[in-house]
Amino acid sequence: MNKSFFEKTFLFFMLMLFSSNVLFAQQRPNIVLIISDDHAYQAISAYGNKLVHTPGIDRIANEGMRFDKGYVTNSICGPSRAVILTGKYSHKNGFKDNETSSFDGSQNSFIKELTKSGYQTAWIGKWHLESQPQGFTYWQILPGQGQYYNPDFLTMDGGEKQIEGYVTNIIEDVAEDWLNNRDTTKPFCLVIGHKATHRTWVPDTVDMGRYDNIIFPLPHNFYDDYSGRQAAKVQDMTIAKTMIFGYDLKMFDNATAEDKEGYINRMNAAQRAKFDAYYHSIYEDFKSKNLTGNALTEWKYQRYMRDYLSTAASLDRNIDRTLEYLDKHHLTQNTVVVYMSDQGFYMGEHGWFDKRWMYEESFRTPILVRYPGVVRPGSVNKNFVMNLDIAPTLLNIAGVAIPEGMQGESFLPLLKNKGAKIHDALYYHYYENGEHSVSPHFGVSNGRYKLIRFYKRVNSWELYDLKKDPHEMHNLFGAKKYEATEVEMYHLLQQQIAKYEDDDATKILNNKLPSEPAGFN
Repeated sequence: MNKSFFEKTFLFFMLMLFSSNVLFAQQRPNIVLIISDDHAYQAISAYGNKLVHTPGIDRIANEGMRFDKGYVTNSICGPSRAVILTGKYSHKNGFKDNETSSFDGSQNSFIKELTKSGYQTAWIGKWHLESQPQGFTYWQILPGQGQYYNPDFLTMDGGEKQIEGYVTNIIEDVAEDWLNNRDTTKPFCLVIGHKATHRTWVPDTVDMGRYDNIIFPLPHNFYDDYSGRQAAKVQDMTIAKTMIFGYDLKMFDNATAEDKEGYINRMNAAQRAKFDAYYHSIYEDFKSKNLTGNALTEWKYQRYMRDYLSTAASLDRNIDRTLEYLDKHHLTQNTVVVYMSDQGFYMGEHGWFDKRWMYEESFRTPILVRYPGVVRPGSVNKNFVMNLDIAPTLLNIAGVAIPEGMQGESFLPLLKNKGAKIHDALYYHYYENGEHSVSPHFGVSNGRYKLIRFYKRVNSWELYDLKKDPHEMHNLFGAKKYEATEVEMYHLLQQQIAKYEDDDATKILNNKLPSEPAGFN
């Protein structure tokens, strides 16, 4: 009898322990992190664009918090993803650029910590880190940049498969399939990596022509002459000179030239027919206009904006699908949703497309968070946050200890209280010295002033008063009125370099330029 009593007691205890563990697992918040590619905050209606409509992203803003001062540490695709994963700057995680870097998957990441703590973890879609994901319970990724139509996917079993359709829709399909087959007794962290809105901005067939009736106003500095900014003068990323008629704008003289483009010749017959019907008519109209000079440049700008924003339409629609899936499966209340781009992007400002610079349009990125029961719906936060902070924040939300070595800060206090503050300054370092002829540079911003040191391609300093000159048109470095500000910002830059242990930047600072004031020591 006693034996039976003890057996029943033990079984009851084990049942209660199992039940409590399951309950704890279910109570720990799920996480959905959606990362797009090159999606500018200027292209989102929640950030004030009146000419576009992004209801999926806007829903996250309306039901959560919009960060108006989200920034990146290095404005380029692969390096930004490495920073998001590791919570470490590029010089610490080893992935500095897209030309020479390969991600060392053996290093720690927020995903590895979540997996160890009992989370199911998955990355689906664009990875772009020149290596296979490690530490995930599941992954299915695009090789390299991936393709918009009928994309190939790499799988965990070492295989590769092609899936017919449009990439943004497919990524969402695969994500939902994974969610359908997950272990529902465990919390999950799903990263959805979208290819959109990366160059060459090929819309889904249902979105072609979506913005053709809108004339987009030119940014006021579209015809920037880059006066006083040496690095900006030598770049090669203008809509006027760099944007390619065939590759970028889909304007081809003949079918043979069109067939050579990889993103076109992989289309099936139905996709190709819709593509040709739309773009051929535009090309015929273009030829009839015989445009030159500024009229030609402005025509290219309108085509760029229409293709880019039409590509973004599918991105937003599939973000809305993610939210609807959570609703349908009663996951909304216990799931944190984060939407962000891997960096900012130029929508014609300074006459540019692409990213890379520490100037605001590239440096700044959209970040929105929905956290039911914690974040007040419709909140707007104007404190600094960075992609560097994503890893520690998600670990903090999951109740997992933030490992030593992560350089970011958890912004969970900001989600709970918009008056909180985690950064007084922002440090940035861009390394690549090839694509678009953008000179490597590093710098610091305190929100009012920004100091930038360019090196390699161009050796120079730039200083901006962001209050008086938010579009960074007037380099104040060397102006007598700003001597004290230069020295103050230089010392702040030194502090940030020391804080993040950027030895490369320290060596460059020690190599003094003749133009540097006496206070730069």
